[in-house]
Amino acid sequence: MNMCIFCKIINNEIPCTKVYEDDKILAFRDINPAAPVHVLIIPKKHITSVNEINEDNAEVVGHIFAIAAKLAKELGVDSNGYRVVTNVGTQGGQTVEHLHFHLLGGRNLGWPPG
Repeated sequence: MNMCIFCKIINNEIPCTKVYEDDKILAFRDINPAAPVHVLIIPKKHITSVNEINEDNAEVVGHIFAIAAKLAKELGVDSNGYRVVTNVGTQGGQTVEHLHFHLLGGRNLGWPPG
């Protein structure tokens, strides 16, 4: 397994505040939140970015979105709105080379971002 920071979190080498975990994904609170609700949802299998999604690993993305909707409801942001976003590459704002989705809510989220 690649040993990026998210892989170390998956392996319990770095602590996190988990909000959900199953055999495919892990969701935890962002240590530098950009909104009152800011959860990162990551696949346990190392995938560098959206650029590496293919027929063999695409199923996990659907699972991530299903869990994002579940978490939005549990965290109380489903009725007022929230955002699920992923960044790709340095110009896209990706800072960790492990596919991850941000679940953001609890405040008005401006558009366009960045």
